Amino acid sequence: MAVADRGEPAAPKPAAEKPLTRKSPARQRAPEIIRQLSEAYPDAHVALRFSNPLEMLVATILSAQCTDERVNMVTQGPEGLFAKYRTPEDYLAVPESELAEDIHPTGFFNNKTKSIRGASRLLVEEFDGRIPDTMEDILKLPGVARKTGNIVLGNSYGVVVGIAVDTHVRRVAQRLRFTKQEDPDKIERDLMKLVPPERWFDFTYVLIDHGRQICQAKRPRCEECPVSDLCPSSLVR
Repeated sequence: MAVADRGEPAAPKPAAEKPLTRKSPARQRAPEIIRQLSEAYPDAHVALRFSNPLEMLVATILSAQCTDERVNMVTQGPEGLFAKYRTPEDYLAVPESELAEDIHPTGFFNNKTKSIRGASRLLVEEFDGRIPDTMEDILKLPGVARKTGNIVLGNSYGVVVGIAVDTHVRRVAQRLRFTKQEDPDKIERDLMKLVPPERWFDFTYVLIDHGRQICQAKRPRCEECPVSDLCPSSLVR
């Protein structure tokens, strides 16, 4: 008598994935947060106006503790900074006090003057007046840390080696619990583990736009946030 073929044993059903919540680990929440924020800010890009790597470098130095809008007001136009100073040599040719006066509206103008002139001097002496296109070399310039290096390299040369951590990126990353760090370099390393490398450049500006428009410092607008349900810091319960 033939034995009926009962077939292969049924494969066990995969365990149902737990829905994402604010309490889910950052590595689990990150892909969905990246997707939703990217959809919310499809045109995110650097707000500083520039036409060459030197202008990008100077504008980024000026943007410290200053809005990009004010920096653009100082640098643009026929009477603007970039019309007056076109080469590193130009920044060295005028008295330090004159350059300080020209950038006065951006704040902290004495320190910024020293950074711009110091960077210009090194550009002339070691780099033939050209902005370096590697992180190793650009970090040699006075006034340039990794944030500035990432912004200048990415926007000027398409060289992407990390994520620029400004005040907005730091605040949003901390509120999303993507990092517990305070140091920008450590925050950058944490973000680089969560954000795919091909998204490092553009997602920087997604985070910046989100920090400016919704996740503001004094009063975050959590009721309007597209990822409020995934944010451990959300005020919406």
